[in-house]
Amino acid sequence: MPPAKKKSESKKFTIDCSAPAEDEILDVANFCTFLKERVKVDGKTGNLGDKVEITDEGNNINVTAELPFSKRYLKYLTKKYLKKKNIRDWLHVVATSADTYELKYFQINNDEEENAEDDE
Repeated sequence: MPPAKKKSESKKFTIDCSAPAEDEILDVANFCTFLKERVKVDGKTGNLGDKVEITDEGNNINVTAELPFSKRYLKYLTKKYLKKKNIRDWLHVVATSADTYELKYFQINNDEEENAEDDE
């Protein structure tokens, strides 16, 4: 009896960049290019092949992977990109669902209002 072929599972992840993209803080096309250059497949960068597909659709980036691919790795690369562009101080990466990340602003103004009330 021949061995059964493993079914290649396809995972789809989404990074929602709508808030910073609308404010023109983040360039989605540039971020997509960064991911294509930095994602490692089989230990090599820039080796996407047929296993990983990264596309930008409007303000979202979709990553479809056919091999074991970690959602956490996408968060790591996103944080690395934010640090490279020096916007890590204003944005953070939040998981909104099991297969979606969203870039959100820190709520700085609430902290300033609380500090002003404490001083009085």
